[in-house]
Amino acid sequence: MTDIISASNITVTRDNKDILDNVSISVNADDFITILGPNGAGKSMLLKCLMGFYKPEKGMINRTPNLRIGYVPQQFVSEQTLPISTKRFLTLRKKVGEEEIKKIADETNIKSLLEKPVHVLSGGERQCVLLARSLIGNPELLVLDEPAQNLDISGQLAFYKLLERIYQSRSLSILMVSHDLHMVMATTKKVVCLFHHICCSGEPQIVTKDPEFVSLFGNDMAEMMAVYQHGHNHTHEVHDHD
Repeated sequence: MTDIISASNITVTRDNKDILDNVSISVNADDFITILGPNGAGKSMLLKCLMGFYKPEKGMINRTPNLRIGYVPQQFVSEQTLPISTKRFLTLRKKVGEEEIKKIADETNIKSLLEKPVHVLSGGERQCVLLARSLIGNPELLVLDEPAQNLDISGQLAFYKLLERIYQSRSLSILMVSHDLHMVMATTKKVVCLFHHICCSGEPQIVTKDPEFVSLFGNDMAEMMAVYQHGHNHTHEVHDHD
């Protein structure tokens, strides 16, 4: 299967420390990959390298020519001194028609928010708006950096259910950094555990048994993950890069 985006042996160094150390990862068409790792492990930097925001000191990044990428960033602060409606926010620096806005607003359940100022939206509403904006232009790859980290449990559940619905209904790949593996267990096809280097990767229920996963996240997390059933019947090899 052809990679739509891949990193080969990339290294990123800041202040004489390797944030990413010889990392290789590839995303294929129709993939749903979740990247896990402790804070400071280099997860956001990996996403930024893959999207071309940062150039690694070593290694190669390859992207399908003209690859359409939608991006939901980790942090988004709306400016209260510059009130802007949700609809206007969706169209900022985007070429998009009324019909597409209407379709995406229906798809992401934000139709009732279009005329509201962005700065008055709740955390969950804002994340749905960011997701809607990332879908404009029909992306082939959706990249999300801890999209539900500031939401309560019900908000997380609602967001991930929406994301799963979008993944099932659209022809796209998803690459996501998340702490909430249990929330996306059934949808995620592959998990990549990152701690500056790739510790282990593979199908979720296989990775959770990997000693590297247990050493990173502890027995409790591994045991909790083990009770979740994974909804895909294909297998991926687990690679240990240590």
